[in-house]
Amino acid sequence: MADFTQITLDVADGVATITLNRPDKLNAYTRTMMRELIAAVDLTDADDAVRAVVFTGPGDRAFCAGADLTPEDGGHVFSADAEVENLADERVRDGGGRLTLRLFNSQKPLIAACNGVAVGVGATMQLPMDFRLASETARFGFVFARRGIVPEAASSWFLPRLVGMQAALDWCMTGRLFGAEEALAAGLVRSVHAPADLMTAAQALAREIADNTSAVSVAMTRAMLLRLSAAEHPMAAHRVDSRAIYRLSRGIDAAEGIASFLQKRPPAFAGKVSRDMPDFYPWWEEPEFD
Repeated sequence: MADFTQITLDVADGVATITLNRPDKLNAYTRTMMRELIAAVDLTDADDAVRAVVFTGPGDRAFCAGADLTPEDGGHVFSADAEVENLADERVRDGGGRLTLRLFNSQKPLIAACNGVAVGVGATMQLPMDFRLASETARFGFVFARRGIVPEAASSWFLPRLVGMQAALDWCMTGRLFGAEEALAAGLVRSVHAPADLMTAAQALAREIADNTSAVSVAMTRAMLLRLSAAEHPMAAHRVDSRAIYRLSRGIDAAEGIASFLQKRPPAFAGKVSRDMPDFYPWWEEPEFD
């Protein structure tokens, strides 16, 4: 297991818990935290024993209070330290976006247990996660216009897809803070819980997935829903799901899913994401896929 300094990673009974761990700074985001979060997701993806990943912060004050405005290395807070002439330069890439794109490509279900304030990148990093559960004390803020910048972490792609354009414009153009109930009403979060019950609810959701589903089916389903819902025509989805059904229906997990149903017993799926994904996965990296 990697030696992290600004997060912790714990794995128990098929569920990984990643905790943002700078409580003295309200878990403010740094480049070190970005690198450690990406490395942690690399580890959970590579571990077939991990069936779901829960992200949270310690205590009940903060999930993540946004970018650390006093950066650890004295460089620029929001962008590359050096001036660059070519804006396609790799150094210009937003650090929040590096993380959210890695989360988007996760092969495991991701669950945010938002235990407190989630501002800036603390809010946007949750958008590519599959489920967001919030404490009653959680407060969200897409505050970029109040800092003289723009929404980052590819949130201009993720946020309208989750809550619609009207709510996305409201939150991003005003930069105001809003509570868990407003987030629930808009569809940003799945459910709201008393602070003492938040992690129990997140773990229960992770267990529901881990105990009852095929890891291969879930990984493929996640990739299909996140990518194909943005396709221009349903034929794109039809091509992928037709091939996926054909391949997976001949696999060990489909046989077990049918047998467990007929025998009225819990399933014992043996398929592994590391070896049993359909042969055309990842199809989006193949320009000639048809």
